[in-house]
Amino acid sequence: MLVTKQAPEFTATAVLANGSIVEDFKLSDNMGDKGTVLFFYPLDFTFVCPSEIIAFSKRNEEFKERGINVIGISVDSQFSHFAWRETPIEKGGIGRISFPLVADLSKNIARDYDVLLNESVALRGSFLIDSSGIIRHAVINDLPLGRNIDEMIRMIDTMQFTDEFGEVCPAGWVKGDDGMKATTEGVAEYLSEHEKDL
Repeated sequence: MLVTKQAPEFTATAVLANGSIVEDFKLSDNMGDKGTVLFFYPLDFTFVCPSEIIAFSKRNEEFKERGINVIGISVDSQFSHFAWRETPIEKGGIGRISFPLVADLSKNIARDYDVLLNESVALRGSFLIDSSGIIRHAVINDLPLGRNIDEMIRMIDTMQFTDEFGEVCPAGWVKGDDGMKATTEGVAEYLSEHEKDL
């Protein structure tokens, strides 16, 4: 269980958003001002994965507005990542997505994040890492279960709200909602005002 712990550092080969390949892509050098979403997916040229990767790419401006960098990673090579990016969506590719894809051929990164399945491929692990490198939120889906990008954005908003205001976020909280003071009185007050919304 990695939540509340320092995110495992790594240096690996990656295909950047501009299509260039670098051999020394380091997690700590590629964090956004307010953190990173690091997500693992099983394999290039598969079925659920492109829907997730394209969804992250289409919403990338929303992550950037929040100071968050998005980084994808699988056990494929940089050459496979590059070829998949260069393949049009209508031909089974992902197109020129707007964030880096890291190559984890050794599977060590997936192993360090405890998402490696049967020493083969990574499960759909998603990790929200704050600007100090601490993992604040993690969710791991089985292979056929696609992610919800809205929920990751909501979790970023909750993290940033609690960091800024020192309040906690109740069930179903979305940006613009009231927070709740982390006291017995604060919880009682919040519940008396919002019980019908829960």
